[in-house]
Amino acid sequence: MSNVGSAAGGYRVENPATGEVVEKFDNATDAQIEETLDAARKGFLSWREKTVEDRAAIVNKVAAKFGERKEELAKIIAEEMGKPVAEGIEEAEFCEAIFNYYADNGPKFAADEPIESMSGGKAFIQRRPVGALLGIMPWNFPYYQVARFAAPNLVLGNTIILKHAEICPRSSAVIADIMKDAGIPDGVYNNVYATHEQIETIIADDRVEGVSLTGSERAGSAVAATAGKNLKKAVLELGGSDPYIVLDTDNMEEAVDTAWGTRLYNTGQVCNANKRMIVMDDIYDDFVSGLTKRAQDWTKGTPAEAGDGKYSPLSSRGAAENLRKQLDRAVEQGANLVGGELATDGSAYVSPAVLTGITSDMDAYREELFGPVATVYKVSSDDEALKLANDTRFGLGGAVFSKDEERAAKLAQRLDVGMSNVNTPGGEGAEIPFGGTKRSGFGRELGPYGMDEFVNKRMYYVAD
Repeated sequence: MSNVGSAAGGYRVENPATGEVVEKFDNATDAQIEETLDAARKGFLSWREKTVEDRAAIVNKVAAKFGERKEELAKIIAEEMGKPVAEGIEEAEFCEAIFNYYADNGPKFAADEPIESMSGGKAFIQRRPVGALLGIMPWNFPYYQVARFAAPNLVLGNTIILKHAEICPRSSAVIADIMKDAGIPDGVYNNVYATHEQIETIIADDRVEGVSLTGSERAGSAVAATAGKNLKKAVLELGGSDPYIVLDTDNMEEAVDTAWGTRLYNTGQVCNANKRMIVMDDIYDDFVSGLTKRAQDWTKGTPAEAGDGKYSPLSSRGAAENLRKQLDRAVEQGANLVGGELATDGSAYVSPAVLTGITSDMDAYREELFGPVATVYKVSSDDEALKLANDTRFGLGGAVFSKDEERAAKLAQRLDVGMSNVNTPGGEGAEIPFGGTKRSGFGRELGPYGMDEFVNKRMYYVAD
């Protein structure tokens, strides 16, 4: 198991609540990358020889370690990227559930699938591992993003090379420690502090069979191009601008609380958050008023304090400044903004905001706002709501709310997204597949389909 050591700015722990660089980490050397590639290939040759049940038993132990160390894990990412501690504990618990899910269900998912043969023999589809995989993970969910990639592939028999975000060196290292403590053999899970140039080297190497990235459109495009050039399978989970349609409600406070709580989770830094709230005109004013009151009432807090009524910093000062630039541009182009104040002390705090009055000729209509900003649109019909919802290059998730479930379902069935929901912000669980369409990427993670991406679906035929 390697834990070797970034790119521009370098791997570092930079506390977003203070702007202080707490610790720096060395980039991996080219020699270390070569050692990791060799270890991952050798690890695969032995790991695949274990039965899926034996691999699953070890992955069960990985799950237990996440549960045992959840408070420690939460404190690490609170300092790395500002996650509220309570949410960090939830994230570690979710990882425990994901590893357990694949450990418990993996043998069933990987079982041979009989195919009815018309020629008299016996035919099967066998799910076999393919080899070493590169995972390129983002900072917004430092543990969960890794779990949903690593868990199914470890059970299946693939090996992992994990390149995490430059601002998450401690959390990526502790994941590698958990794997080792749980009994994952050397070479089967490898943490690397790779540079962008080294990522290209890894993808191109014959010892690597695929790459999974969660990140920006730009990063996805670059990785997909490199993977395609080298004939490697890729799974991409990219940006989102999810529609959140509210057709009616008989409880405005609850409707606003649900929308606001969903948008402010992880300080608004969630790929499938409700980034475009589309509200029917007869309830729009009250809905916006409720959001605005919450934005004005919430106060700054540390990650340890953050929760109901207090907000945490964004992941970095750079992220905060970029969000403020997007808000400034929206206002310059005619939108209305309440809140969204950028801290002046060098920290990464941006106060919660409500943005309204956006039209299709504004940049904010097309952009993803990754932060605590509730963007609200007014519509006067279900057809107008649907047209607006689908008028985006993204297609990650979406939700429709109504007292009339049939009415909501009718719209939800027509959303151009990978995940469509009725009367809930989103279906969630280790068993619920996650992924999008259009420029939100391709491939699925979690659920049975999470084990069906990096797999050799080998045909096995036995003649009579």
